[in-house]
Order: sequence, then structure tokens, then C-alpha cells
Amino acid sequence: MLIEVFGPGCARCQLTGRNVRETVRVMGLDSQVQVAEIHDIKEMAARNVLMTPAVFIDGVKVSQGKVPSPKEVRQWLEEKK
Repeated sequence: MLIEVFGPGCARCQLTGRNVRETVRVMGLDSQVQVAEIHDIKEMAARNVLMTPAVFIDGVKVSQGKVPSPKEVRQWLEEKK
């Protein structure tokens, strides 16, 4: 599974990345999930990211314009299992 966190590197984007990585670790999915941070503006435009932070799971946008809580991230991951 690939989780992509889109953003320019601001504090909200960094917090989103931490919430995602920590939730993956707590759920014991480190070996099954790759987390990537995307900072490229052109890539964001190509993927229709209008507000950051944005989170994609396996190419599907699941969040945009807010910092998802660890609980939300856990729900996404449980749905994808």
C-alpha cells in the first residue's frame, strides 16, 4: 500500500505525515505500507490537489485541506485491509 502526503512542508503537512507514519507503526503495518511525502507543486497540480495537506492512499484522495487525526488514518487503513 502506498500513502502519499502532499504539501509544501508546512507545519500542518508535517503533522499530517507524522500522524500517518505513527498510525502505520502502531498498527504494525510498517512492512506493508510505504509513506511518501510529495512537495512538488507540479505533481500536486497534476493530481488535482487544491488545498494542503492532502492524503492519497493507493492513488485515491482520502483527505484534503485538513490535518487528519490518527483515528481517521486508522479508519482509512482498516478499510483498505
